[in-house]
Amino acid sequence: MIRTFHRASRIALATSIALGAYAVPAAAQDLPNTPDTGAAEAEVATDEGAIVVTARRREENLVDVPIAVTAYSGDALAQAGAIDITDIGQTTPNTTLEASRGTNSTLTAFIRGVGQQDPVSGFEQGVGIYLDDVYLNRPQAAVLDIYDVERIEVLRGPQGTLYGRNTVGGAVKYVTRMLPQDPSLNIRATYGTYNQLDGVISGSVPVNDIIRVGAAVARLTRDGFGKNLTTGLDNYDKNVWAARGTLEMGGYGEPVLVRISGDYTKDKSNPRGGHRLIPGLLNGAPVLDDVYDTRGGLNDPEQDIEAYGLAMNISVDLSDALTLRSISAWRKDYTATPIDFDALPAVDVDVPGIYANEQISQELQLLYGQGPISALVGLYYLDAKADTLFDVRLSTTLNGFTAFTEANVDTETYAIFADATFDITDQLSLSVGGRYTWDTRTAEILRQSYLGGGSPTFGGLGIPVGAPGTNFSGSRDFNKFTPRASLSFKPTPDHNLYASFSQGFKGGGFDPRGVGTNAPAAIPGRPTDEEVTAFLSFAPEQVDSYEVGYKGNLLGGAVYFALAGFYADYTDVQIPGSVGCTTFVNGQPVQSFCGIVSNAGKATFKGVELETTARLAQDLMAAGDRLTFAGSLGYIDAQYKQYITNIGGVPTDVADFREVQNTPKWTASGTLGYSTPVGDGDVSFSTTLSYRSKTYQFEIPNPYIDQEGYALLDANLVYNAPDKRWSIGIHGRNLTDKEYKTSGYTFIGANAVTGQIPLAANGYPAPTLGREGTLTAFYGSPRQIFVTGSVKF
Repeated sequence: MIRTFHRASRIALATSIALGAYAVPAAAQDLPNTPDTGAAEAEVATDEGAIVVTARRREENLVDVPIAVTAYSGDALAQAGAIDITDIGQTTPNTTLEASRGTNSTLTAFIRGVGQQDPVSGFEQGVGIYLDDVYLNRPQAAVLDIYDVERIEVLRGPQGTLYGRNTVGGAVKYVTRMLPQDPSLNIRATYGTYNQLDGVISGSVPVNDIIRVGAAVARLTRDGFGKNLTTGLDNYDKNVWAARGTLEMGGYGEPVLVRISGDYTKDKSNPRGGHRLIPGLLNGAPVLDDVYDTRGGLNDPEQDIEAYGLAMNISVDLSDALTLRSISAWRKDYTATPIDFDALPAVDVDVPGIYANEQISQELQLLYGQGPISALVGLYYLDAKADTLFDVRLSTTLNGFTAFTEANVDTETYAIFADATFDITDQLSLSVGGRYTWDTRTAEILRQSYLGGGSPTFGGLGIPVGAPGTNFSGSRDFNKFTPRASLSFKPTPDHNLYASFSQGFKGGGFDPRGVGTNAPAAIPGRPTDEEVTAFLSFAPEQVDSYEVGYKGNLLGGAVYFALAGFYADYTDVQIPGSVGCTTFVNGQPVQSFCGIVSNAGKATFKGVELETTARLAQDLMAAGDRLTFAGSLGYIDAQYKQYITNIGGVPTDVADFREVQNTPKWTASGTLGYSTPVGDGDVSFSTTLSYRSKTYQFEIPNPYIDQEGYALLDANLVYNAPDKRWSIGIHGRNLTDKEYKTSGYTFIGANAVTGQIPLAANGYPAPTLGREGTLTAFYGSPRQIFVTGSVKF
């Protein structure tokens, strides 16, 4: 049963409210639309394209910051017709952002080889996702649609000494707009192929000189790219309602800034069904011609996703040099989803599932800045619970057989962190920081077999058979100190050479799909509680990251150039997975479904990243014309050095036969833009070509679902009226209509060491779960063309 959040930790939120009520005056930010940040907050600050960030809690030019960061302004995203947060993954080096397999809204994120694609409870994400400085503990509902956004920021490498939750891979921050001081009303509408019809209305009004209120509502719809030929539903459709509300007090020169915000998202899109890559091995169903079509017969429960939260951000200036900040938040999300792994009408590997998550967090920061010293001390608290419930229905294996799992995993974490920068000279600066994290992971895991239908949790008529395979309750603590240091040398104000070291840490946990009776027992018979705990638990992972870089403004600011080289030692890599296994029903062996988690041992990641923006041919163009180029290039050599797996009871190192998932060796993009005055307004044209080399979906290479290198071509043509009072644009995505895989499911036989896939007598891979064979792929969006219009009052 899904639990109700009732912890006494609600006191943390009340404490922050009290802090806001009795706060002393504070000076406003120099940038009025950046009330707070835990990562780099950026905006185009001048017509020359200089970018101002507050990555280290103070306003600095991007050149000055010894951190690899990419920032996208809201205006630039609107000009490019960006749809959701995954769009920026094509133009950010060494970054993967994708909707996870069977949903529109669960996010898979990888940065520099570090991430996590398993959305079930127990597995924490390797990349931190932030909504207005609030860390999202779970990936469900984290594919954030782009509306009413100020900017999106991507930080690469471990984070944790400056803000929020510690993350081993990096952070992606979604920052909404601060309310303007004058009344405003903005309307944006989009219509395009596949009957895409989007509308966004946002507005705000000042109550008085101090208080402002605002709201935004979005309706985002689209027909499917394909069809479910069994249920008749559209496949890859979109049906989303979203809203935000904000109350602001102070700021804009006032001594205190209080920002209270709430958001709500309702996603009633149909479940995304996978495209089978092999015929049905039992019924002979052929492979469909259209990769966006599916035949999955499961549609109970109907897909329903709801996410909402409240946050309060307070900034108080205690003196000219000392600032106190508080970030308080509560969030909740619920996902009901039917996942038809085999993508056929047969009840072969049908998985109705529920994800229910809730979290409360509190962060306090004390900032000091005067003379040559800038420093920060922070406290962070998170209390989160994640519940995952699902059936695995295997009626083709044994009529009416279901393996049910309920996994409730709680995370409670405390942290203290500090970071300080010392300007040794006008040219040389040293930054040092550290974080100590206390993580407690508590799990309750139940695995029960049923006969006669699905489990009662999902309305089935099945009855329990035998004792639970797992009936576990346990807890473990994971504590760690993680340091950071960087040295910057600026030979001139426009050039910065830096070197840095940072360490990332992610606590261990418990495999929510593990079968405790499979734990090896020292004495023949049922394993002890201690042996089950050891079998279900996995160790924390750690990244030691080294980086050297150069940032510079060249040719009088016409060119910005950033080059970074990095090397990372990754130890005890957490790799969750699921396999076909054997369980016993009435004393008879039956093929079932089991989780398996490996701590891979060691991996090394080394690579290079380049980003540049430039104004081209300025002297050869007419007054007001602009020709610009923005480019990115990422290279990463990601390799496992030790990957121990148990083969026939013998620990075996299979590192030579494993690949790092969701991490292409090469990522690149180039955007060419041209704008020219037309009347009192202007017309802008831009085109982007992006490339990703071969991508492995899982650690074991699979030629069926791994994606070879591919390129995508996008283009935009936008007219902006004077002062951007209104605009109209036409946008094209994936103009060459490239078919490319983003993820997949597989339960087919493979050699335990080499991973090679042997073929059965029929010429197709033999299934290891279910009898039809699960080998399905999910694809990126096809060619889309849409028109967007906006008006501001």
